[in-house]
Amino acid sequence: MKKYSSASAYKNNRQSVVTIGTFDGVHIGHKVILKRLVETAEKENLDSTVLTFFPHPRMVLQQNVDIKLINTIDERTELLKNTGLDHLVVHPFTHAFSRLTALEYVRDILVNSLKAKKIIIGYDHRFGRNRNANIEDLKEFGKTYNFEVEEISAKEIEDVAVSSTKIRKALNEGDIETANSYLGYNFMISGEVVKGKAIGRTISYPTANLKLKEAYKLVPKNGVYIVQSKIDGEKIFGITSIGTNPTVGGTEKTIETHFLNFNKDLYGKQITIEFLKYIRNEETFDSVETLKREIEKDELFAKQFLKDRE
Repeated sequence: MKKYSSASAYKNNRQSVVTIGTFDGVHIGHKVILKRLVETAEKENLDSTVLTFFPHPRMVLQQNVDIKLINTIDERTELLKNTGLDHLVVHPFTHAFSRLTALEYVRDILVNSLKAKKIIIGYDHRFGRNRNANIEDLKEFGKTYNFEVEEISAKEIEDVAVSSTKIRKALNEGDIETANSYLGYNFMISGEVVKGKAIGRTISYPTANLKLKEAYKLVPKNGVYIVQSKIDGEKIFGITSIGTNPTVGGTEKTIETHFLNFNKDLYGKQITIEFLKYIRNEETFDSVETLKREIEKDELFAKQFLKDRE
């Protein structure tokens, strides 16, 4: 897969079949569209091209709203790469871009830059300034600019019954298993392991404190989770606590993971943790000793859960 930083950077002489969207999550609903895109490209001797945007349009147009995304742009790129796509265009979404008329968008971006011969798009797709053009308008433009529009019907989309909004809601409620079933993979977060307050070490539960690079990345509900990670090629399971550590007077939100049967130094390493199961809410305990006993219970629960999955 070739990746381009804008539509104008797309350099390819072959005609393409294009689909368009933000694709946050690259979930099982998105994969239905992407599979059709790749199959159509093969069948009709076209290149398969995805046009996506970064930042997310709502980040630019609704700056007073704190938008959190399921994927970072790097995660989204990697997930799209795994679909067998030929080209990925990550076009910068700006106020100027949002002001393009429907005609300018179709002519300059889809036709002149991406050489669209066919566009596969959902029945409810809207585009152009103020999103005032719809799929019927796109079909009319197709007559002028000699491209075909293949519509993904409401029934096809509803049959999958998955949306990025539903996944975000599940993650915000700690419903990891529902989120993962909609995604078709384990929800993940990545970051650098940094030094924390080392309180875990004092109670024999050392933790890796993860610092996220991207402020827009969605972090699940505060609480305790069973997770897995790949470290130096080895799959390691652990327990992740998201929250402020109220028992020891913490105020800043942290993401701390205690890996089971693992004691290597991870400071400075970039790691990814995948979420498997929500265990419990974040709680304030009356003493550090009570907290330690609760962590012991979490560990027993995690080990039983992982044993049952074998």
